Amino acid sequence: MAQAKYQRIVLKLSGEALAGEQGFGINPSVIKSVSQQVKELTELGVEVAVVVGGGNIWRGKVGSEMGMDRASADYMGMLATVMNSLALQDSLENSGVQTRVQTSIEMRQVAEPYIRRKAIRHLEKKRVVIFAAGTGNPYFSTDTTAALRAAEIEADVILMAKNNVDGVYSADPTIDATATKYDTLSYLDVLREGLAVMDSTASSLCMDNDIPIIVFSIMEEGNIKRVVLGENIGTIVRGK
Repeated sequence: MAQAKYQRIVLKLSGEALAGEQGFGINPSVIKSVSQQVKELTELGVEVAVVVGGGNIWRGKVGSEMGMDRASADYMGMLATVMNSLALQDSLENSGVQTRVQTSIEMRQVAEPYIRRKAIRHLEKKRVVIFAAGTGNPYFSTDTTAALRAAEIEADVILMAKNNVDGVYSADPTIDATATKYDTLSYLDVLREGLAVMDSTASSLCMDNDIPIIVFSIMEEGNIKRVVLGENIGTIVRGK
């Protein structure tokens, strides 16, 4: 059996990744593909935690641009991440993978409240843990949630699964044909050049805790497993 390079990971999925080509809502074929790939990781003995965004349903930034109170708009975004998390949980359990959703905002009828020690215990029992509702605070993105939870559970790596790019580029490759793809970057490179890996808060948190980040495309079937096995896919961000 293939040997995994990473034993405990945080998989960061954007809401847009779950929407697939339709651009909004949840694409059943995409979420089924993600579930199957996560199942393959659990079969390798990898401990998997997932952080899901909510941009396929609601973006707090859009709400604030409409004139909404920023905190209220962000709380709506957190609820969107819970919807995505429950959909992913259902898909995983239909695939035979034991899964727990933990939310930063208590809603005990649908999920467990986030408790660090309990999350780690679930992972040790090889259950997939999905962290929903962001950090529970407005003004913080789900990127920051991924960095924070990775630090708390002592994850080996954060996998940033993207649906529109296959790594980090010097510019937006869909706009600039001369954009070049990076194989490796340092945290300082990302912060200094303002590269679209994570927001600056999340990048700084990863740098402070020396958590590597791998940015790759989720649109190619099997890429999550390839990254965990150590194949050179996408872009890796780490200290130098």
